[in-house]
Amino acid sequence: MSTKIRLARRGKRNRPAYSVIVISDEKDGRGDVIEILGYYDPLKEPPVFEVKDDRVIYWLKVGAQPSNTVKSFIKKRGLFNQINAD
Repeated sequence: MSTKIRLARRGKRNRPAYSVIVISDEKDGRGDVIEILGYYDPLKEPPVFEVKDDRVIYWLKVGAQPSNTVKSFIKKRGLFNQINAD
């Protein structure tokens, strides 16, 4: 089973909010979420990206592939450096 770390849109019209989730490749992102890792709020100034760092590292180590957007946020937090250091 291949997994992805991606954003799932939540919130109302014109008020986007996103959950950072782990989901199987076969799912669409609306239903069977394996784990919720955090959230992203683009409307705050500055935008807020909060995740459970230890769980993100775990999922990356077991082979979960982040989406391009999540990958850029993870790089900014420096989590890829922690994976390569182990």
